[in-house]
Amino acid sequence: MYCSVVFWSYFQGVISVFGGSSSDSFLDMRGIFIKHSFTSFQTFSQLCTFDYSTKLVLVHKAPWYIRDEPRFAYRGLLLDTSRHYYPIDVIKHILDSMSYAKLNVLHWHIIDEESFPLEVPTYPKLWQGAYTRWERYTVEDAYEIVNFAKSRGIHVMPEVDVPGHAESWGKGYPELWPSTSCREPLDVSKSTTFDLVSGLLSDMRKIFPFELFHLGGDEVNTDCWTSTPHVKQWLQNHNMTSKDAYKYFVLKAQEIAISKNWTPVNWEETFNAFPESLNPRTIVHNWLGAGVCPKAVAKGFKCIFSNQGFWYLDHLDVPWDQVYTAEPLEGISDASKQKLVIGGEVCMWGEITDTSNVQQTIWPRAAAAAERLWSRRDAISSGNINKTALPRLHYFRCLLNGRGVAAAPVTNQYARSQPNGPASCYAQ
Repeated sequence: MYCSVVFWSYFQGVISVFGGSSSDSFLDMRGIFIKHSFTSFQTFSQLCTFDYSTKLVLVHKAPWYIRDEPRFAYRGLLLDTSRHYYPIDVIKHILDSMSYAKLNVLHWHIIDEESFPLEVPTYPKLWQGAYTRWERYTVEDAYEIVNFAKSRGIHVMPEVDVPGHAESWGKGYPELWPSTSCREPLDVSKSTTFDLVSGLLSDMRKIFPFELFHLGGDEVNTDCWTSTPHVKQWLQNHNMTSKDAYKYFVLKAQEIAISKNWTPVNWEETFNAFPESLNPRTIVHNWLGAGVCPKAVAKGFKCIFSNQGFWYLDHLDVPWDQVYTAEPLEGISDASKQKLVIGGEVCMWGEITDTSNVQQTIWPRAAAAAERLWSRRDAISSGNINKTALPRLHYFRCLLNGRGVAAAPVTNQYARSQPNGPASCYAQ
């Protein structure tokens, strides 16, 4: 009985390009390899198929010798729990499905301007910004998610987006708003703002052991600062423009994160605005478009690729083949600079997803990016990918369905749309 190693396993002779090694590895920012064996079990599980004639589980063409390793250390999925709340069991199911595709970082975008669902013991009123009292994550919930992820070889990188995207913080602590009528960015003029950020990060450091911490920094509209009298006066007293204050806030937040032994990750706007001022440990997270990672690595920064034109999963009109052919190292020819691109991430923003449709929005397109992030560049299918890569993606989608993951049909015009009619799973 024919057995493939599914979509990401592209074999050449006896060596699998995307099959799984004896231990997966994530290279942290100190150069230490953190070993996981979970991916090897995934590879083995996908070599096994059930023969309906003999009613036995078979391994096709055994024995196998598989030598493999990931192309990129960082292979991520962003999950946004601020625009819609996901119960703990749903997050666990997503973590399970990530492990099937050998994605190894959950970027947990926990809070945003719409809601603040996380418990912060030092500042217990913060989660008054949750949608309801039933849509919250306790400290114990967060621990549970981190430990569940760890058992599957997945790190959890939390995000606290500052100074913008923070209106929900003021539901419990309105003094964080510049004014009640102008509620974000966070009030840059008060030392208590940074005291709270520090307390929040201290509490989170107890939960999240992963070295990377995402500080956001994107889409900061500083109109509130220049239109609120006391903040405007503070700017004048410190001889700052609103752009200067934006830089001041980002750099101060970085200092706080670094003091807690975190490596800061920031969205690309911070790099675009003041690259010379960012802490040299900063990891620049691309999202707006092409060309940012080449500029970032040219200045010595590490970079994560998430070009929204291809790897934003809420863009339902982006087909699988465009996800598949997006290349994190595009425009970077120098081998030493290529090493500074630590990987990439598909982003599941939550405006148009909730528990009812999140898995079929993530899958199977996220698997196309997963192959790109695992396999060697020269081993990625090229030419007519409808004949080479597409059958593997069909197979992987059916494998996901067989494991209870609501992965959508592969080639429909819009992601997550229903089947077009009766057909085999392997042809939709």
